[in-house]
Amino acid sequence: MNSKIKSLCEQLSQQFDSISLERKLLLDKISTFIQEKKDANLPIQLVYICTHNSRRSHFGQIWAAVAADYYEVNNVSTYSGGTEATAFNPNAIHALVELGFDINSSDTSNNPIYNVDFGGLETSVCFSKVYDYSSNPSSNFAAIMTCGDAEENCPFIPGVELRIGTTYDDPKAFDGTEQQNDKYTERALQIGLETLYVFSKIK
Repeated sequence: MNSKIKSLCEQLSQQFDSISLERKLLLDKISTFIQEKKDANLPIQLVYICTHNSRRSHFGQIWAAVAADYYEVNNVSTYSGGTEATAFNPNAIHALVELGFDINSSDTSNNPIYNVDFGGLETSVCFSKVYDYSSNPSSNFAAIMTCGDAEENCPFIPGVELRIGTTYDDPKAFDGTEQQNDKYTERALQIGLETLYVFSKIK
């Protein structure tokens, strides 16, 4: 893990008291899923889902990989998807780069494939896709809904063991405004904080 991301994890891990009790009770359900899989020596598969798979779901996918590495939880695979495919949003990419992630792509398509590196054992492969895309797990996974629209529009997800809504405000609302960069960073850090909290509970 690179020094900038490690330092950020250390800072965020000191802020768990800022998460409300109600929110922690929700997040603890994800921790329980992870713990049960770990105890049974089974793969831990987490799929973060948002309507367009362009912002919040990618934040979840990436931060879950970071949190697993930071807390040394092995056998974790993280994914993302949406109810429709668009593209990994440039503003979201910019926020992650500013936080210390190394993001690159040689793909010039309308929906580029990006490699997101934080200095861990593996990079996260990020591009927009539907939640049941072939590279995503089809069984024995947790579906973590990061936006209300996805929660409402995905009434049934085949193969899911745990479906849980940890919805976040959409930074897209601030696109093109003076607050744009701050709001994207704010959302990335919120998802990072809560994802680190989830993995901090694993023994």
